[in-house]
Amino acid sequence: MNQYLNSLLLMPDGAWIAIVAAAAVIGGVVCFIISKLVSKSSGKRKLDSVESEIAKMKEVVEQECKAIKKEAILEAKEQDLKLRNEFERESKEKRAELLKMEQRLTQKDEILNKKDSNLLKKNEELEQQKRELDKKAASLQVKQEKIDKEYESVIAKLEEISGLTKEEAKKQLSESILDEARRDVAVQVRTLEQEAKDEADKKAKDIISLAIQKCCTDHASEITVSVIPLPNDDMKARIIGREGRNIRAIENATGIELIVDDTPEVVLVSGFDPVRREVARISLEKLIADGRIHPARIEETVEKVRKELDVTIKEAGEAAMFEVGLFGIHPELIKLLGRLKYRTSYGQNVLQHSLEVAHLAGLMAAELGVDVNLAKRGGLLHDIGKAVDFEVEGTHIQIGVDLAKKYKENKNVINCIQAHHGDVEPKCIEAVLVQAADAISGARPGARRETNTNYIKRLEQLETISTGFKGVEKAYAIQAGREVRVMVKPEQVDDNQAMFLAKDIAKKIESELEYPGQIKVNVIREWRCVEYAK
Repeated sequence: MNQYLNSLLLMPDGAWIAIVAAAAVIGGVVCFIISKLVSKSSGKRKLDSVESEIAKMKEVVEQECKAIKKEAILEAKEQDLKLRNEFERESKEKRAELLKMEQRLTQKDEILNKKDSNLLKKNEELEQQKRELDKKAASLQVKQEKIDKEYESVIAKLEEISGLTKEEAKKQLSESILDEARRDVAVQVRTLEQEAKDEADKKAKDIISLAIQKCCTDHASEITVSVIPLPNDDMKARIIGREGRNIRAIENATGIELIVDDTPEVVLVSGFDPVRREVARISLEKLIADGRIHPARIEETVEKVRKELDVTIKEAGEAAMFEVGLFGIHPELIKLLGRLKYRTSYGQNVLQHSLEVAHLAGLMAAELGVDVNLAKRGGLLHDIGKAVDFEVEGTHIQIGVDLAKKYKENKNVINCIQAHHGDVEPKCIEAVLVQAADAISGARPGARRETNTNYIKRLEQLETISTGFKGVEKAYAIQAGREVRVMVKPEQVDDNQAMFLAKDIAKKIESELEYPGQIKVNVIREWRCVEYAK
């Protein structure tokens, strides 16, 4: 009985649930049958048969319960066996892992023991080396003390022999070394400066000469008067008209002065504005060729010529731009460039001069490896102010700067315009090249001309300015006025004063004279000692 109870207690929860469920089902079936039989049996006979059936059913139920109980017991045993097997397997695995860990710890312990023994050996070796070094240091200390004593004795002997202390000897030695070093440095600096200057001069001359050789342009020599030939002298009367109405119409329409004098078969057109003068010249030539000269025809012809000249001016500006290979210049600046075709300076055509400056500046920029297009642009536009200097107040430099700023030119191009006469300091290499190219183009022989009166007057002014300074004995303007040689009195002007005198003369010439290119001021001081042998 106890075993039976123990087996029941060891049964798993699932078996108990199955037994209880089976018992509940069987009880429900029995009750249902009994209720049916009781409700339907009406006699004792039927009751007896029901009881016998119930007894049979009880037997069947008991048998099924026993079978279920056996199955539950078997399942419990199987579950228990399974759990025991799993426990044994896990125990074996853990024991194996512990064994491996024990082996690894044993190996690490052996390695640490070996390292410990090696460290002990190294420590002993270091101790031995330390003892040896201490011995050597003691020996060196003894030797150093001996050397110090000998050094002090030598210094004392040297001081006794030289009669100087150690500090005094050091001071004299350092001063002599410094003086010698300064002399050497000064000599080397002077040599390097001279070499650099010579090399720079040579390089600059090569670049300028190469640029001049590659660039050669013609110049049209024009002044403020245009000469118009006539087919006969009778044409003068027709140009003047009745009571001078035709000549007044021409002057009012063009804004220039028409000179009809006694010169045979010639009429002069005079005016400072070159574009107006050109309009008047072309208009008069067309009127003479047509033969119909009256105020209405004059106004019509002048207006037509003015429009044609505007187109010609624009084409001349575009041709100049394409000749130097530039693009992107504002259309208004192109028109102003074209106007320079009819503008002259000292007889030199300004447009041709601007083209020559652009070519020269570009060639020099290419040799130096700087911006060629910027140099050409600055050279082409450097005199752009001369296109309207008859209409706008101010110098052509300031007018050109204002125009360049108005039409959004590059700041370096503006600097080229500002600095091409040295009024401001160049801020880029291209501005220096434009300045040099302008001087080359304007100063070379044959580029510009003046009337004889102005030329002689300028030479006289040069000599007058030079002789106006104290100590000047004579002054001579030579090389067509490009150099003035000043002879000074040696007893009144020494060498240093001569240098300052040259600068003062140059400044006064710059402030009082107008001249193309540059003028060299050469001050000569000569001291002559004369004695006669008798």
